[in-house]
Amino acid sequence: MGWVMFIIIAAIVGVFLYLIKIFPFMLYLQCKMSDVPISIFQLVAMQLRQVPTRFIIEKYIEANKANLPIPLDKLEVHILSGGNIDSVIRALISASRSRIALDFQKATAIDLAGRDVNEAVRMSVQPKVLHIQDIHGISKDGIELIVKANITVRANLNTMVGGAGEDTIVARICEGIVSAIGSAEKHSTILNKPELLTQHVIESGLDAGTAFEIVSLDISDIDVGRNIGAHLKQAQAIADQKVAQARAEGRFAMAKAQTQENKAAEQEAKANLVAAEIKVPLAIADSFRKGKIIVKRKPKKLPAIQNA
Repeated sequence: MGWVMFIIIAAIVGVFLYLIKIFPFMLYLQCKMSDVPISIFQLVAMQLRQVPTRFIIEKYIEANKANLPIPLDKLEVHILSGGNIDSVIRALISASRSRIALDFQKATAIDLAGRDVNEAVRMSVQPKVLHIQDIHGISKDGIELIVKANITVRANLNTMVGGAGEDTIVARICEGIVSAIGSAEKHSTILNKPELLTQHVIESGLDAGTAFEIVSLDISDIDVGRNIGAHLKQAQAIADQKVAQARAEGRFAMAKAQTQENKAAEQEAKANLVAAEIKVPLAIADSFRKGKIIVKRKPKKLPAIQNA
């Protein structure tokens, strides 16, 4: 019995020493000093699960100091899911200070979707300017206009998950500007009123389904390009000329072929005439042989005898 009791006591002491070894005493003291609610069992369980305890506790303390009631287990779950706790906590603090509606669940969803949630909150507070160069559009009078524009966009946290990115919204803006230019009767209308492009783009709701919200569209420059209408007319005239030339050549070839056919018919007629002329003597000779033709000869007159 003595050996059994010794083994049990030794095991208990070993377990106790192991728990003391893995127990982060300094972290527990830091939490108590920061007035952050945490238990010894939570710290020991985190150590046994081999998660970055110190990093999680530091972010947990930071969130509590910012009056963000985030449960410790949710922070642990998020980091085990491959999320960026540091970015999420900073985004929540920035949103709280800026009075932007953003909860922990939405922030973690944005983070796990592969977007920078901290950058998204920053763009919600301070919109971003996108520069677009050389948007080519053609008005109804055939004049090409080259537009340069600046787009101010704000991040939309509600559509950040699953919403399209910057490339999509830039492409839509270019499409809207080209459509507005194409709707103008004259290019001078756009030159005199560039705000028509802005009104068309803003009213079209081109930011639907994207992760951004269009704040404004500013036209920085409009250049007059080529006269596409005149170029198309010239190209059409050249094409019509080639078609007419091809048709004339076709008609000339048909006339030439008809001439050759007429010459061949003439030669054939001459050959038929010669063949018919050859048959005439043969027919006459045959008639002579058959006695169908009798030739009467006149008697020769004898010369008169003169009297002696």
